[in-house]
Order: sequence, then C-alpha cells, then structure tokens
Amino acid sequence: MFLHIGGDVVIPVRNVIAILDIETTTVSKDTKEFLKVAEEEGFIQSISEDLPKSFIITENDKKSKIYLSPISSVTLQKRAGYISEISNI
Repeated sequence: MFLHIGGDVVIPVRNVIAILDIETTTVSKDTKEFLKVAEEEGFIQSISEDLPKSFIITENDKKSKIYLSPISSVTLQKRAGYISEISNI
C-alpha cells in the first residue's frame, strides 16, 4: 500500500521507518545535527514550498531518503494506520 505525504508524492508504506513531528523533534540538538548532515549529503527532499510540519524517514534498497511534508505527523500516522487496517481485510 501507499501513503500520500503531500503534493504529488506517495511512498510505499513498507519503506517508512519513522514519521516525526518537525517542531517537537528539532528541539533536540542531535536531531538538528542529523537533519543538517542529511541535507548536506542530499538525502532530504522537500515536498512543497509550505513550511514542513513533519519529516518521514524512508529506506528503499538500502538507500535512505527523508521527506519534508506539509502534513502533520498525526495525520500521516492516521493515514498509515488506516492503510494497514484496510490491507488486513
């Protein structure tokens, strides 16, 4: 199944490692450093011009990618949960 994370971007749910709230997690110095290094190394993709509300860490074929999404982490987690529920039907 796929998860719509904003704009025209959908990702396979099986590739999602974490969905994190950008406001609460960037309080940590370590998280800020992690995102800074990821951006410098080209692992971050911004989905829209809007301010990001969450970031999604994914892995596909042992390659990591981080998406900055304008959709809240709570909404994305609900969508992912809904997808899991309907896939079990």
